[in-house]
Amino acid sequence: MIVGVQPLAGFDKLLHYRVPPMLHDAVQAGSLVRVPILNRQHLALVLEINAISDVPLARLKNLTEVLHDYPALTPDLLQLARWMHVYYAARMESVLEAMIPGAVRDGARLKQDKYLGLARPATPDEFAQLTKKAPQQAKLYEFLTQQFKPVKKSLVLARLGTAAAAVSALIKRGLVHEELRHVERVAYADNWTGGEIVTAQPPKLNEEQAAVVQSVHESLEKKKFAVHLLHGVTGSGKTEVYLRAVEEVLAAGGSAIYLVPEVALTPQTVARLRGRFEAAGHRTVVWHSHLGEGERLDGWTALASGKARVVVGARSAVFAPVRDLRLIVVDEEHEPAYKQDETPRYHGRDVAVYRAKLAHTVCLLGSATPSLESVLNVRAGKYKINLLTKRVDDKKMPDIQIVDMRIEIMRQRGLVTLSRLLVDHMQGRFERREQTILFINRRGYSSSMQCRKCGHVEQCPHCSVSMTYHRSDETLKCHMCAHQRSAPLTCPACSAPDIRWRGLGTQRVEEAVRRVLPRARLERMDTDTMSKKHRFREILAEFRAGKIDVLIGTQMIAKGLDFPNVTLVGLVDADLSMHVPDFRANERTFQLLVQVAGRAGRGDRAGEVVVQTFTPKADAIQFAKRSDFDGFADAELLMRKTFAYPPYRHLIHHLFRGANPEKILFYAEHWVKLVEKTLGTAVEIRGPSASPIEKAKDEYRFQVWYFCASATKVVPELVRLQKEFTWPEGLTQVLDVDAMSLV
Repeated sequence: MIVGVQPLAGFDKLLHYRVPPMLHDAVQAGSLVRVPILNRQHLALVLEINAISDVPLARLKNLTEVLHDYPALTPDLLQLARWMHVYYAARMESVLEAMIPGAVRDGARLKQDKYLGLARPATPDEFAQLTKKAPQQAKLYEFLTQQFKPVKKSLVLARLGTAAAAVSALIKRGLVHEELRHVERVAYADNWTGGEIVTAQPPKLNEEQAAVVQSVHESLEKKKFAVHLLHGVTGSGKTEVYLRAVEEVLAAGGSAIYLVPEVALTPQTVARLRGRFEAAGHRTVVWHSHLGEGERLDGWTALASGKARVVVGARSAVFAPVRDLRLIVVDEEHEPAYKQDETPRYHGRDVAVYRAKLAHTVCLLGSATPSLESVLNVRAGKYKINLLTKRVDDKKMPDIQIVDMRIEIMRQRGLVTLSRLLVDHMQGRFERREQTILFINRRGYSSSMQCRKCGHVEQCPHCSVSMTYHRSDETLKCHMCAHQRSAPLTCPACSAPDIRWRGLGTQRVEEAVRRVLPRARLERMDTDTMSKKHRFREILAEFRAGKIDVLIGTQMIAKGLDFPNVTLVGLVDADLSMHVPDFRANERTFQLLVQVAGRAGRGDRAGEVVVQTFTPKADAIQFAKRSDFDGFADAELLMRKTFAYPPYRHLIHHLFRGANPEKILFYAEHWVKLVEKTLGTAVEIRGPSASPIEKAKDEYRFQVWYFCASATKVVPELVRLQKEFTWPEGLTQVLDVDAMSLV
């Protein structure tokens, strides 16, 4: 037998090896093996069984070892790897490295410990002899007689103060046996919930939830590929629908993958899954990049061996090697966090849909603010839509109030962080012992040029996106089409001199809150304050327990978290996500407004949301105020169609970087000419132009954008041209297919 393997050894090439007869039964497609390369043994993954090699059989080396009794990648994952390799223009080795945890690739072994147990009972004479002549052995034997199961050897010796020689003597007498046992490292073994009560008893479904559960049930029964988009308002009980679907899959003997966008949401979700399923004997494995190597290795082994059938985690959990996959849940499917920003630059949601297609199973996408890509797929008949239009127990949606910060600045005669309306509401909540969340949207780093008097924002005339202010040369630049002009000294709309780069940070908000609520207990959550391990969990637990009155934070508190005593949410600066040079700016602003508003009024008391903005009439803000998703989607899709932006076309980002900007730009321009000549009308090219961050880590950056109707046709051609083009030393280039950010 000859097999084709992909070495995990720093190069991207399929190699062929003979399989010794004794390993024939052990080798499968997807098996992790060891093979000789030059004079060293390397890990590799079997991609082809009964392969055909150009090298004569006698010259092929033998495969050395098969590492596991089960394949590292299931058949659908192998197909998925091949698709990602082509679609995302990623080296096969990098795709496999993304799919298989580092501890597994490094050949790490499962942790084992020695355990002691009774081999047989001692006769009265034997025990009397031990007590008289070997009291330490007698003490150890007596301790083991009181245990119901084998005990870890190191713990026994430490507790009794007994030497290892006593154990050896008892083993020699045949009274005690010693065995090696696999010691599993379980992530989130404490099932932390942040103080939320998680019960195994499922709540009663309302009519809408029951209808959605039935719809998903019908798709699961068919055992065919289907995608459901669960569009449910915040607090409508989407999680319970997910749990019912997972429950059905487990009852039928299948496996499920449950994706969340942020690692921060994982512990709460894990607790809900374990609280529901582990009592019935169904184990839940946690999977994300922040776990220890041991935890990832043991979780991976449990899934690959079939001992566990549920996995929950961030985007990389889509690669979990579960057996008999029946369901993939993608919670908050709209979140940009599902997009990987390193090679391979895949989108977790899109990969989940494609894996479900390969496995002939159901993918359940859920969001209160679905992505426009998913909306268009529903309208095209590719996805089935399920709706949850009201909150559980008919709780009211929060009332959203808009504060025009242009008027607020005139009232308070100067720069304002917190409006009077927001301060009044915060003081009222504090007096009633209710809680407040203040959200600062720091998602975009690029700053816009905005007039503080009339709210005018400088826009690109060609791209319908705001232009970026560059302080280095006092220019405004569009990073979509490279259009630029000098930054104005006065507002082009009203001639006011008060037009400037603007921004706001969490620390400034915290200082402002301390001035107006000196007795309130505050906590700030951002990347600066979350450096301590488990600090995120500690703060949320304190907040749920009522020990914090005002929680100030960034994206990490904007979604997925459920605090019944929060009755006020303040969005301090709604404009930060809206006026960035990205055609998705309106969509992300609308999503953030709705998601942040959804944190309010989830308990028995009604919630209020205060949104501070300099552009109160903006579509994203007005549609969010009315909770009009359909109206927003219609307006935004019309704009996207007019400019032929995604989801109507694919967008591919090509980054060039190096130490010499003139050389980088020279080769980028020649590259663009080659692509234009080769691909013609199949692709629209914009650039090359300077990247928003023009210099990073001592390298200058330029970018090219490709718009095309079919990525599957254009990407292979770009890769072929890359291989044929003569690139200079010191120039690095990266392709990002279906890029999610223009900055």
